[in-house]
Amino acid sequence: MTYEEIREKLSHVRCFLLDMDGTFYLGDQLIEGSLDFLDALERTGRTARFLTNNSSKSAQVYRQKLEKMQVKDMYRDVITSGHAAARYCLNTFPEKKGFLMGNDMLRQELESTGLVFTSGMDADYVLAAFDTTLNYEKLCLVCDLIREGKPYIATHPDYNCPTETGFVPDLGAMMALIKASTGRDADVIIGKPHRGIVDEALFRTGFAPHEMAMVGDRLYTDVATGVNHGMTGILVLSGEATMEDVAQSDVKPHLIFDKLADMIPYLE
Repeated sequence: MTYEEIREKLSHVRCFLLDMDGTFYLGDQLIEGSLDFLDALERTGRTARFLTNNSSKSAQVYRQKLEKMQVKDMYRDVITSGHAAARYCLNTFPEKKGFLMGNDMLRQELESTGLVFTSGMDADYVLAAFDTTLNYEKLCLVCDLIREGKPYIATHPDYNCPTETGFVPDLGAMMALIKASTGRDADVIIGKPHRGIVDEALFRTGFAPHEMAMVGDRLYTDVATGVNHGMTGILVLSGEATMEDVAQSDVKPHLIFDKLADMIPYLE
């Protein structure tokens, strides 16, 4: 693809939705040029929002991490799958009580939006998140409610969560366990690559899909979110996916860069 063709594909993008780990940073280390990329957006009248599927942490935790990395305040409005799930549940189950499979940090954040949770079988629906405090008693209650036919909402589908020492089981792995016990898949999944988190991003930014790009290091979540929902889907090779993965995947990025900063010459 020529310089002019790449520049043309980026010319209509006013807001970049950025995955975090593997795209903007790795663990606690910024990927080279990430801050320069944000500066280029500012110079050219564009903006960005960070968007993550990880529902085990609050947006405030991510904001604090970005602040330590010298990310300007204007870019610290982090959209999580937990935020998107809260909006969905408030709209779909008004004045209803949910059962949350999630940690206390997420519970506090969701309750601040107006959601009400119960710890028993009187729940009207189940909201499953990446619960780093999950125990067997809670898992049994979740399965009992789902087996009973209660609406079952999941924040995101990731099977594993990357850490600095490897991977840990994420919500998708817990959903597979729940299905093995109850025979049910989640009725609605909110996070990438599904529509719920896209709707949250549209609401929070005010941009239309064709004015946005989804940038990330995973084909099946990040890039698929862009490609499947009318946005520009951009893959960066700074994290999980490789060019070999691209060749084998049904999800084809509109653009591919080694890292965020490699986009800068095409923006200015």
